[in-house]
Amino acid sequence: MSHVTVIGAGLVGLATAFELTERGADVTVVDPAPAGQATHFAGGMLAPVAEVQYRQEPLYPLMLDSAARYPDLIERVSAATELPTGHRTDGTLVVAADRADATHLAELAAHQSAHEMTVERITVREARRLEPGLSPNLAGAVSIPGDHEVAPRQFAEALIDALRSRGVEFIAEKATALVRAADDAAAAVTAVRTESHTLPVTDGDSVVLATGLGASEIEGVNAPLQLRPVYGDILIAAAPHGEELITRVVRGFVEDRPIYLIPRAEGRIAIGATSREDHRADTPLFAVRDLLRDACRVAPCLEEAGMVEWGTGARPGTPDDLPYLGREGRNLVISTGYFRHGILLTALGAAVGAEMALGAEAPELIAACDPRRARR
Repeated sequence: MSHVTVIGAGLVGLATAFELTERGADVTVVDPAPAGQATHFAGGMLAPVAEVQYRQEPLYPLMLDSAARYPDLIERVSAATELPTGHRTDGTLVVAADRADATHLAELAAHQSAHEMTVERITVREARRLEPGLSPNLAGAVSIPGDHEVAPRQFAEALIDALRSRGVEFIAEKATALVRAADDAAAAVTAVRTESHTLPVTDGDSVVLATGLGASEIEGVNAPLQLRPVYGDILIAAAPHGEELITRVVRGFVEDRPIYLIPRAEGRIAIGATSREDHRADTPLFAVRDLLRDACRVAPCLEEAGMVEWGTGARPGTPDDLPYLGREGRNLVISTGYFRHGILLTALGAAVGAEMALGAEAPELIAACDPRRARR
């Protein structure tokens, strides 16, 4: 039986470990705080259509492929644990606050349609029939029935429970170094060092590096990883009596600022969409102000909700916004740099990462994601 050490227990690392157990591998997961970083602050939208951005066309096939894999992944995880995953398939509405935003929305819908993505233009009245809490003053709306969501914290807990039930060992320490067989970029990894352990990696075994921003800080990684922190602020609100104020993901443009509202269990709503590269790891008051203002303009029903939580997470960005996913050396697979799409791309990254860790070649689909591409 092959043994694989997975470094990093965000959603990508946990799902990769799960896929490895599905394929019969023996797995150890190394992370001081599973699901404690970007996963903890993620929105969880499985939105290959709504998430498209101009000049990021190389990402589109990856996003669509991963979204298509999610139902099967959810089904298999749900069969391995009794914990909920927070998966919802109600679809997504995208709305515009004013006429300029409506023009933006129409242009984006045309771009999505040109790339053979399903977008349904609807009237504001139709949008409000689906979600009565939306403002009657909106200027435009589209429906994207194929864009779904998962609750990242719940999904991570479900994966951890499934992995523990399958005998996966969790080492609650930070990985500090990869030991190589020789001073050679292609040499095999022979051990993983943590704060107090040295974990051997023998012939036929492999390592998956899925630590997000921390990947470039581990000694012995030879790929030229260029990761930068992109901060995102998220708020959690709750309806006064636990009722559902919205029933599906609502995304919006408010004076060209993006906003999203995500329904959660027990009447909670996640509010987010900031993207900052100002090196502030705290939660700025201006970000809270802007999110609340724009959320209530799109959905005035939120004005009666109470604030439950706020926080800021750092997502690992790369220079070209493509993830680093591929093999480095003989037995190391790198899977990081997922930026804004970490939750969406989890299904693809986990399946491909697991297959490569067990000896498969990288599929053509991820050729542009080679972790060594900066050297080319």
